[in-house]
Amino acid sequence: MLSDDLVVLDFETTGLSPETGDRVTEVAAVRIRKDRIVDQYESLLNCGKKLEPFIVNFTGITQDMVDSAPPPSQVIRELVKLLGKDAVVAHNASFDDRFFRSECGRLSVQESIDPFICSMRIARRVYPGLESYKLSNIAESLGLEYSGRAHRAAADARLTAEVVLKSLEEMKVRRRGVPFGATTLRRFIELPISNAMATLA
Repeated sequence: MLSDDLVVLDFETTGLSPETGDRVTEVAAVRIRKDRIVDQYESLLNCGKKLEPFIVNFTGITQDMVDSAPPPSQVIRELVKLLGKDAVVAHNASFDDRFFRSECGRLSVQESIDPFICSMRIARRVYPGLESYKLSNIAESLGLEYSGRAHRAAADARLTAEVVLKSLEEMKVRRRGVPFGATTLRRFIELPISNAMATLA
């Protein structure tokens, strides 16, 4: 059993780099408690930027949708309050982590979140040998499906949470049911891929 709450987070954005001015357009957060999903938060954000056609086609998020959305000052504060001091998980976590810190910094929002835990790195160790560790590929290998459109925050966060839960099940078997939490996950993703699961026994 998982001893800590985990919050699985996904951002959709205007581009790849907050350092060059890209902003968050949508966020979703899914809370995992004791091996099950117990809560979900999602919101679009009015990022104040013009969306490139590629981004509109990729995400399905239109200019009208962001223009009529709540301001980042509201959404990011709601998100930080929801996260509290719980561990945050994201797929390719460095991307979401950078955008989270950037948005908080822009708004002078205080947060005390540790670096995000990467679900891709968890999956590489629990399921070595997959052809790809894109979220959709991992999910397909596990028999999981999107509950909505891919590259929308809610669908991506929910699917990531389901992948994480499957990974935790495998880890729990190796630990013979001994509870573990965020600290164990952080140590786990730093282990060599080849023998990470063996270290849990």
